[in-house]
Amino acid sequence: MGPKSTNASSLNVRQPAVAGTFYPDSAEMLRQSVDSYLAGARRPDIVPKALIAPHAGYVYSGAIAASAYVLLQPSHAKIRRVVLLGPSHRVPFHGIALSSAQAFRTPLGDIPLDSAGIEALQALPEVRILDAAHALEHSLEVHLPFLQTVLDDFVLLPMTVGDASPELVAKVLESIWGGDETLIVISSDLSHYYAYDEALQLDAEVTRAILDLDPEFVDPNHACGCRPLNGLLLLAKQKGLQPELLDQRNSGDTAGDHSSVVGYGAYSFT
Repeated sequence: MGPKSTNASSLNVRQPAVAGTFYPDSAEMLRQSVDSYLAGARRPDIVPKALIAPHAGYVYSGAIAASAYVLLQPSHAKIRRVVLLGPSHRVPFHGIALSSAQAFRTPLGDIPLDSAGIEALQALPEVRILDAAHALEHSLEVHLPFLQTVLDDFVLLPMTVGDASPELVAKVLESIWGGDETLIVISSDLSHYYAYDEALQLDAEVTRAILDLDPEFVDPNHACGCRPLNGLLLLAKQKGLQPELLDQRNSGDTAGDHSSVVGYGAYSFT
């Protein structure tokens, strides 16, 4: 499985920014790492329309992300487009940023972008091309090797979300919702840099809000990706989707001490 590489030198390609730091920059080591996380993940009988998954370095959150991506294995050939939204950590802006690139690259190859979808979204207010918001952003990039491993050929529609309302995000998602061929992925970590016990409480609160489809509750204190996450919750409630918790841990459970941790959660929507 995995998409064919399209490493044509003539393409406008967004280069990887965190290969070698957040995940291995060797294709062989990266493949082994992702395969190992997927092999260790439980796979309940769920066919998701949307996922929420974390975006930290793989040593911290790779196992939690794998609990979401392993669900795609049975439908790997059906999914032909992935709509991927994550928060902007480096560039402040209002609205939602698209990319002018034709492909996003990882050590596993290039993923072609959904040019038609990108062109159509530019007709919506507060949605525009802003390459600076993509160039160094890790919140989208870390998901790509998992997608390349579990899916066959697909196109990517990546969006970095700045200061955007849940209503705007929901409107954008509604416009490109599609059918079984389209998967929605929201990238978000949970609480940041609290002591272990306090993080457990905060992350339990955000999990309850996600399972209750409550976009009014989740704020930046609970999740760095609260803006795209809340947009999904708003639309999921309108569409009657069923959320499910797949895994919830923090860096103190995976690869860090307990004095200051980052929370991670994985959720599916069917």
